[in-house]
Amino acid sequence: MSNPIDLYDAIVLGAGGAGLMCAAMAGQRGRRILVIDHADQPGKKILISGGGRCNFTNIHTAPDCYLSANPHFAKSALGRYTAQDFLALIERHGIAWHEKTLGQLFCDQSARQIVAMLLAECEAGGVTLRLDHVIASVSHADGRYSVTHGGRVATAPALVVATGGPSIPKIGASGFAYDLARQFGLKIIEPRPALVPLTLGGDDLLFRSLSGVSTEVIARHGKTAFREAALLTHRGLSGPAILQISSYWRHGEAITLDFLPGQPQGWLTDAKRNRPRGTLVGLLRGHLPDRLADALNERLALPGDLGNLPDRKLQEAERRLSAWSFRPNGTEGFTKAEVTIGGISTAELSSQTMEARRVPGLYAIGEAVDVTGWLGGYNFQWAWASGWAAAQAI
Repeated sequence: MSNPIDLYDAIVLGAGGAGLMCAAMAGQRGRRILVIDHADQPGKKILISGGGRCNFTNIHTAPDCYLSANPHFAKSALGRYTAQDFLALIERHGIAWHEKTLGQLFCDQSARQIVAMLLAECEAGGVTLRLDHVIASVSHADGRYSVTHGGRVATAPALVVATGGPSIPKIGASGFAYDLARQFGLKIIEPRPALVPLTLGGDDLLFRSLSGVSTEVIARHGKTAFREAALLTHRGLSGPAILQISSYWRHGEAITLDFLPGQPQGWLTDAKRNRPRGTLVGLLRGHLPDRLADALNERLALPGDLGNLPDRKLQEAERRLSAWSFRPNGTEGFTKAEVTIGGISTAELSSQTMEARRVPGLYAIGEAVDVTGWLGGYNFQWAWASGWAAAQAI
């Protein structure tokens, strides 16, 4: 017996943030939508985000907070569906929220509220949701896409790829989107882990012994800088500042940390004039956790009273403390990466509709696309905005 064939206006592959948003908005435009996911529950990445409270957007969202081979690509979608638009949706559903640092918005209660909201929006649009359905094949003929899944075949003139990237494989993430894109002749920008801890070796090994120590720093790579907390781990460096800079870092390159952000130039020589009987380690302990202060002091090797130290030595110490160089030997990989950088090339897609230029009816949205946001709600906003953009075109 042949599999039963179900007819839809669009099939969305992936029940994450982007896929559910796209399905809900298209369904509410009167389209007959099917969502298929191999996972047994929707929105798994949403559920684990923000410590279970989902950092669902950022009020400072702007195109320059995203990395892509085409830095202009995200402007259209982000401009047409903004953080304020998503916030209005949140408030219509009565979800209480709060702002943390740097414009990050979180649920007061649970990330489950975001998933429930998206499912309610899908229900309002009459969306069919099929979970725990492995996709056996995808094909295209006579202007229609056919997806074989769970003993059924669904067909539609539009197919939306919303299966994300390979980051966090423990929740079922994979490179499925890239395989499908290649099947239809779309180019892929090399995927790599982003928003990920960095690992250290060699001369930086000393800092591994400070595992658990956290302090505010300015992390820099080239002209890019983030002022947030850094966390020293048994494998290397983590914390928000490091996760942010990791998206810009490439193997073989160095990053620098300013361990004393905000200190004016010449602060060490000023301290020598004002407190000649003071010590460098004493000064460092006044600004940093003791263990970190002691380790930096050991590296700088300037014992004794400040009054007995040459100005040029203090100036050199100041320079090192404001731009301490690390050369990571790698990252903790997709297992610990919050998102993937790279993916389906934006050169293949319309920035207005997210449709493939050379493959009519094929759309790609969310993390599957080569658009990667900073830490702090930016990637969810891209999911909502790109999903909304595709929904308007289906």
